[in-house]
Amino acid sequence: MIIKLVGGSKTVILEVNSVNPEAEKIRVAAKIIQEGGLVAFPTETVYGLGANALNSTTVLALFKTKNRPLDNPPILHIADTCQVYQLVQEVPKNAELLMKHFWPGPLTLIFKRSETIHKESVAGLDTVAIRMPNHNVALSLIKQSGTPIAAPSANLSGKPSPTTAQHVYDDLNGKIDVILDGGPTSIGVESTVLDLSVDPPLLLRPGGTTFENIKTVLPTVVLHSFVTSEQDVKVECARSPGMMHKHYAPNAEMLLVEGTVQAIISKITTLSEQYSGEGKKVGILATDETQKGYSAHVVKSMGSRFDLDMVAKELFKVLREFNENSVDVILAESVPLDGMGLAVMNRLRKASNYHIIKV
Repeated sequence: MIIKLVGGSKTVILEVNSVNPEAEKIRVAAKIIQEGGLVAFPTETVYGLGANALNSTTVLALFKTKNRPLDNPPILHIADTCQVYQLVQEVPKNAELLMKHFWPGPLTLIFKRSETIHKESVAGLDTVAIRMPNHNVALSLIKQSGTPIAAPSANLSGKPSPTTAQHVYDDLNGKIDVILDGGPTSIGVESTVLDLSVDPPLLLRPGGTTFENIKTVLPTVVLHSFVTSEQDVKVECARSPGMMHKHYAPNAEMLLVEGTVQAIISKITTLSEQYSGEGKKVGILATDETQKGYSAHVVKSMGSRFDLDMVAKELFKVLREFNENSVDVILAESVPLDGMGLAVMNRLRKASNYHIIKV
């Protein structure tokens, strides 16, 4: 099989087998990484936009392509735990324990960086965020590229993260070289970020590995106040993506209603009637258990309240669908904070820009 990429303004999409990625397609993408290009690829969490993490010029181009603020550090993706020791000053015992239990997987660990990493690759920080994705396409690309890959989510900065190749294409067509299409992602929200450069270890972003599961291995871990905050928390220096800037937001204004299920339904119904009366197109982000009880321009479910893993998987896809429906305002239900619900609520609060109504 011979693959030739024809120059032009459009981004090339290469469909790859998510279990057994075709070697030639991976080689094409890896060559682009090696030569300083940008490649979007699937992970188990969301699609990432990859650049050679050891090439500062390429990393800066990645920031520019996404319109990503330069103080928002990307995560470095590796394919072998041995690579960690080359990128950091020290690997503490608790890190080795976490890597053994959770890698490959949706857990990012923050270390003090070594001089191997250019400051441009870590937004000028003295730390570096690293993870090993649990996806054969991602692992094959990293191995074939022969370098750690810096890869934030493959979307325009501030928008909902992409969980399909089509989402990437919608945001970045003509701006990047190749999209490796490995199908929909399985988790749907980004990795959990855990800072091991401080004591006690701080969970900075909830994600695909739950706080409860981490505590079974590392009982001393604590949540940063940012994680559960119900208002925008100002941080001077963000060691993790998603801590300083608006994220995950659909185009429409979004209000998040938090409380008991019946109180949420009542409040959203009242607000929907109010906004509709003002001539606005209302979108309601409901759950399976409540969807049929609403009447609005668009009513969508993010999944069952009793299956928060599925809610996490569907969340960004549904938020993007509201953009296609051109609604003026979105009224969103809250979900429980247990398990994956912590990650979902963190995204919903940020997507609403902390416009939260308590009922």
